[in-house]
Amino acid sequence: MSIEDLESVAQAMVAPGKGIIAIDESTNTIRKRLEAVGVENTEEHRRAYREMLLTTPDLSDHISGAILYDETIRQSTREGVPFTKVMRDAGIIPGIKVDKGAKPLAGFPGELVTEGLDGLRDRLAEYVKFGAQFAKWRAVITIGDDTPSSTCIEANCHALARYAALCQEAGLVPMVEPEVLMDGNHDIDLCYEVTEATLRSLFGALYEQNVMLEGTILKASMVISGKGCPDQASRDEVADATVRCLKSTVPAILPGIVFLSGGQSDEDATAHLNAINQLGPHPWPLSFSYGRAMQQAALKLWGDDMHGNYVESQRTVAQRARENGLAALGQWEG
Repeated sequence: MSIEDLESVAQAMVAPGKGIIAIDESTNTIRKRLEAVGVENTEEHRRAYREMLLTTPDLSDHISGAILYDETIRQSTREGVPFTKVMRDAGIIPGIKVDKGAKPLAGFPGELVTEGLDGLRDRLAEYVKFGAQFAKWRAVITIGDDTPSSTCIEANCHALARYAALCQEAGLVPMVEPEVLMDGNHDIDLCYEVTEATLRSLFGALYEQNVMLEGTILKASMVISGKGCPDQASRDEVADATVRCLKSTVPAILPGIVFLSGGQSDEDATAHLNAINQLGPHPWPLSFSYGRAMQQAALKLWGDDMHGNYVESQRTVAQRARENGLAALGQWEG
């Protein structure tokens, strides 16, 4: 795939009023979510749940793409239609999570580095055959008393850049996700400092690995108070700090930025995105790539009665997509 092709896929991922739904939870994470709503964690239940999400009528009105898990990209509907075909027919771009998760960083207690570069070239080639057009890799940056170290930031950003280069070689748009976790009692100013340092390191690493930014998407965390901070920043403060941080670190040539919800409530995730876009215009489209904040309400409905609440569950997914699509334009009214 040429850089022009990568560029056009990246631009379609952040089309006006559209965002990404993240349904790439690992088997362990989806187990917790299903069990929380009283559903046994079987492969068939996971498949059925994701079919409900992906076959939501008119989902593509506000959803441009979906990030899948390895198991999901290989699955089909009850009628035997591969999920990737269902998505393409609906105008939704198939994406795939390709990292192998965050593991302890040797020599740096309490810090993590994402693994998964070994064998990645072959895995990417297989995912392209399944129909994937973009991929995602998540790094985890934890704020603590003495963390993050510069080593942790650099190790994660180097891995993100190597992954991104391999994606583009395979003809996939890389989505790079350096998540600064909300866990902790840090204030918004410390979150700003860590996010700024992380993004500076990331774009330096991408440049060193010859990654073409025109065919790359950033999945960013918002600049926000830690969950345990007694002084929670207002929505306007979050929007202002986030935009300032991005403008000081992210090159304007990038096709777009999508935010992760990262443990925010459904309403906060939408309200913050809306406030951010009301500060525009920005150098790039600022949209969403939400997992829990897109699915939580629908999962509870579906878990209560998989068959009886099927249509209502899908209606809830469509409603969340619409609200976040409006927020991506700065037009959500609450």
